[in-house]
Amino acid sequence: MKSRLAGFVAALDDRTGIPSGIRHFMGEEIPASSGWPQVFGSVALFMILVQFFTGILLAFNYAPTPGQSYESLRYILTEVTGGRLMRGLHHWGASMVIIIVVLHMVQVFIWGAYKRPREATWIAGVILLLLTLAYGLTGYLLPWDNRAYWGTVVTTQIGASVPGAGPWVSRLLGSAGEIGVVTFARFYALHVLVLPPITLLLMFFHVYLVRRHGVAPAPDDELKPKQKFYPKQVFRDTLAIFVAFAILFTLAVMAHVPLERMADPTDTTYVPRPEWYFLFLFQSLKLFEGPMELVGTVILPTLAILALIATPFIDRGRLVRVRQRLLAIGIVVLAGIGWGGLTAAAVQSTPSQTLAGSIDFSGPVQWMQLRPPELAGLHYFKAQKCGECHDLTAGGAGKPGPLLAETLRRHDHEWLLKHVGDPRSSGIASSLSGAQLSDLAAATLAMTAENGDLVATTPAFASEGAVIYQRNNCGACHIVNGAGGKIGPTLNGLASRRSEAWATEHFVNPQKLSPGTPMPPYPLKPKEMQALVSWLFTLPEKPGI
Repeated sequence: MKSRLAGFVAALDDRTGIPSGIRHFMGEEIPASSGWPQVFGSVALFMILVQFFTGILLAFNYAPTPGQSYESLRYILTEVTGGRLMRGLHHWGASMVIIIVVLHMVQVFIWGAYKRPREATWIAGVILLLLTLAYGLTGYLLPWDNRAYWGTVVTTQIGASVPGAGPWVSRLLGSAGEIGVVTFARFYALHVLVLPPITLLLMFFHVYLVRRHGVAPAPDDELKPKQKFYPKQVFRDTLAIFVAFAILFTLAVMAHVPLERMADPTDTTYVPRPEWYFLFLFQSLKLFEGPMELVGTVILPTLAILALIATPFIDRGRLVRVRQRLLAIGIVVLAGIGWGGLTAAAVQSTPSQTLAGSIDFSGPVQWMQLRPPELAGLHYFKAQKCGECHDLTAGGAGKPGPLLAETLRRHDHEWLLKHVGDPRSSGIASSLSGAQLSDLAAATLAMTAENGDLVATTPAFASEGAVIYQRNNCGACHIVNGAGGKIGPTLNGLASRRSEAWATEHFVNPQKLSPGTPMPPYPLKPKEMQALVSWLFTLPEKPGI
């Protein structure tokens, strides 16, 4: 068996040279001083490959057009096996790549490993860092939710502010008019078609330069016996990769990645926020207002990039030990303090998210299509603990009551109303009014296998808001999801027409904002007002969408 395997390896080596190449790669000599600080390069390479792999898996079910991209992402998250895990790996992997690349560059900077003859290696690393940031910018729009849309609006506006090149940048990004199909196509093409081959070529070039010039030795280390890349450094790199992937996998499983509602160009009240790694730049723009805004958007970032590229040509002194590179350590510490301070300030100034804005569209949202009586009935269903005796969908724990997802096939609203109103059968008639029992019956009929577990997926504020809506008989004048009167305006799509502050004030004093309206004032308690307004602002633009 050994001889056959040896013969196969010899034949493969003769025809491809792969075994010899692997032996040469593993047997490379590296300085005796090499150790754990040198693992970041291998980890960065691995994490970039993970991004490529997860991106390809997501692309199998992704529709690269506005609107359809959003629905296809929801399909990936709710229907595709492992889809939520793949998106989590890709999302958190993007952040980890940036962290690891920055740590790698910090290690190289502090060690002074950019000095001659490794200037080109350093410059290639700087460009790779810029490419990882470019992935974040171009991939930000692809979910096509509100956060992605308005964040891209800010990005394109910054690009348009570049003196002289602004109009050209806008045309290149397809954002000269507005963010739309052309902008989406350009960002998708950059993210999927342009950046990956450039990244691969630059990675190969970077690795080639590292192999050509070798790992930078510590001062006075040249005369010490060198060590082989295998086994010690291979073990360190492998362990570091394992730890990094374990962290990434844990984040993908435990840290949920929300999806906001579909991009709404009319929602001018939305406050855009970039990803965490751009928050420092976002916050720095607040320091430069008016004519000085260009300093924060263009001049300072450009100077920072040029300074990084010029580092090997500025610092041309001889290599000294790490503990003697106090200036380099000081620069890294000051840069970290500045970045951390600006990021913390940006996080602290982030406005609190509204209840309507906190809805996660990556999960079931069938409750948004319910009519007010059905949604209010879910509140009574929870309050009366009906779930202790009834399973909502098939595959439950086999509770004593009948399966409610099949109720619609057996009974109508009138039968259910009599059933829940009879204390001998349900025991709840004494605690609910006739209108409330009617809402409970409507909710029971709404529980179908297609809707899933409405009780578990419906936010408490939504069902509570519907209760207040029903209690004040708002349906006599307004239509919600196709049900109600036509005296007042339809409330579907209210979020695209008004702000929550406007709606709250309108409930308290309708005549102030709508003179002549027949609507009476509703001085609700703060908690009730918040629940009602928040629910109204989750209503879809059109029923069934």
